[in-house]
Amino acid sequence: QVQLVESGGGLVQVGGSLRLSCTASGFTSDDYALGWFRQAPGKEREAVSCIGHRDDIVYYADSVKGRFTISRGNAKNTVALQMNSLRPEDTAVYYCGVLGTSEYDNPRAYDHWGQGTQVTVSS
Repeated sequence: QVQLVESGGGLVQVGGSLRLSCTASGFTSDDYALGWFRQAPGKEREAVSCIGHRDDIVYYADSVKGRFTISRGNAKNTVALQMNSLRPEDTAVYYCGVLGTSEYDNPRAYDHWGQGTQVTVSS
């Protein structure tokens, strides 16, 4: 059974930092890209960041470049998103997912995702 579990969300002030973590299980191999997308109320789903299974391809949305860093653990079934210099517009539910295609910038390209973790940035 495929499962992804996120953790690390919370409430933070503008300019603060949060680190999201995710562990994937139920896959027979680690040959998949892991990433994060987010959904804010009344807004379209947005692809935030993604990393290939060999860490060879990394994607960041323009809105988070220079502020967010994605990394994959040595075990390859874990992924983290370090979020710095947070802004109110970063407020959303963040989902960790497994990408089903090479469309790293497509928030609909995820085959599996977790339950999400809320990130709230207060001004």
